[in-house]
Amino acid sequence: MSKERTLPGPCALCGGTRGLRRDGSWCCASCGWRYGDVPDPDLPLPRVDVVYYIRFDRRVKIGTSRRPRQRLASIRHDELLAFERGGRPVEQSRHREFASIREGGEWFTFTDDLRTHIDGLRREGEPWPLYGRWLSNALRGLDSS
Repeated sequence: MSKERTLPGPCALCGGTRGLRRDGSWCCASCGWRYGDVPDPDLPLPRVDVVYYIRFDRRVKIGTSRRPRQRLASIRHDELLAFERGGRPVEQSRHREFASIREGGEWFTFTDDLRTHIDGLRREGEPWPLYGRWLSNALRGLDSS
C-alpha cells in the first residue's frame, strides 16, 4: 500500500505538495496528475464547470463558472466554502432549493440548512484540490460529466 510523501516540487496542475507512487511514477495526492507532466500550453484546458459557494459576512453567493480562479478573484468575499461539479442547471436547482433564504440575485442568508448542504459538499474534499482532481481527470480523458 502506497504512503503519501512530499513531492520534489509542487504539482504542475493543482500546486499540491503531497504525492503517491502509482505504476512506478509519483502522482499528486490531491488531483492524481502525474508529477513532472505539464499540461500542453498550446492547448486550452478542458471545460470543468463548477457551482461555487462563497461567504461574505453572513451571506453566501451561489454562482457558477468554468474558470473559478478568475471568477473568484473578481468577487469580494471572505471565504470559499465549497465547489460542486456542474454548470447552470445545478446552479439554478440550488437557487430554487434555497429560494426562501434568497437576499437578492445570487446571494443567500447563511442558514443552518445552507450550512448543512455545504458541509455535505465539503465531505467530498476541499474546494481547490477537488477542482484539481476534476481538471486532472478531464485532461486524462477520465471525465465523468
